[in-house]
Amino acid sequence: MTRTIGVSLKMYFGHQRTLDWCADVAEIARRHPAVRGGGAELFVLPSFPGLPPALDLFRDTPVEVGAQDLFWEDHGAYTGEVSGAELRELGCRHVEVGHAERRRLFGEDDRVVAAKTAAALRNGLIPVLCLGEERAGSTTDAVRTCLEQLDSALAAARAADRVGAVVIAYEPQWAIGAAEPADPEFIGAVCGELRNALDAEPVLAGSRVIYGGSAGPGLLSTLGDAADGLFLGRFAHDPAALERILDEVVALDGVSA
Repeated sequence: MTRTIGVSLKMYFGHQRTLDWCADVAEIARRHPAVRGGGAELFVLPSFPGLPPALDLFRDTPVEVGAQDLFWEDHGAYTGEVSGAELRELGCRHVEVGHAERRRLFGEDDRVVAAKTAAALRNGLIPVLCLGEERAGSTTDAVRTCLEQLDSALAAARAADRVGAVVIAYEPQWAIGAAEPADPEFIGAVCGELRNALDAEPVLAGSRVIYGGSAGPGLLSTLGDAADGLFLGRFAHDPAALERILDEVVALDGVSA
């Protein structure tokens, strides 16, 4: 099984620290059996100024680079925005859409998330679609919320007949920034239902379901095959922590070093 491991650096790092981190991770990727052998697919989302140098630093590795946001239009008088068309031209492969912080801090509603998802797909980018309930509750409630968010996020792309593979990042909002992730059994139950929903639609073939929300070393080993991978934040700021997670991929899949 191939595990998808994504890292969003958010706005924690300055420019030079971003480049140093990318250089360290690129070196890990060149030698680590999980990446070299295809057991792990790794993508990194730095801030916008870090994209061109990050693409250069990862050029000779299998690591893919993406952005943390995009605008819903491809061209025009939109001061300060960055289009999916430009991101694709740079060489980006992924783009994050619908994160809880974008919704809470910048007022992005379901309509905006759907428009951005459609913009990503029509420009050949893989949306990293963040889904998750606001408050801790039952598995049933979490699944219902996530499926509603998924249907809403894909609505504009479906209307334009532009649906394709996505990465669902299940991130219960109550677990983001917490000391611990959600309970592994809970994570597995929600991710399993999301996987069933994806598998039911042939147009979404190749999609993945990964878990974020205070994810870090040790969680992947506990989850096993219950999720397709992890979406990491602050717990990957130390490249050594990311390497430990790649070690877990090796252990889970029995990849020879």
